[in-house]
Amino acid sequence: MTSLPEDLPCRDIVEVVTSYLEGNLDAPLRARFDAHLAACPDCVMYVDQMRQTITLVGSAVDPMAVTPELRDDLKRAFEDWAGAA
Repeated sequence: MTSLPEDLPCRDIVEVVTSYLEGNLDAPLRARFDAHLAACPDCVMYVDQMRQTITLVGSAVDPMAVTPELRDDLKRAFEDWAGAA
């Protein structure tokens, strides 16, 4: 069994995936993100799904354009997903 890097859990991947895909992570965090992906096929699938979603919608969603209610719904959905992983 492959062990995951302890300093960047799956929950953190979910929180910074948009910044990762937009190339906005600093070099040390990007290296930790990449190390996590190298050991976690579930997060690789998640990142690929996010990449496909962004491609389909044309761009990342502007966080300021999301209503507080939708933001809360999305946060709960991601927390439920991360808790199940």
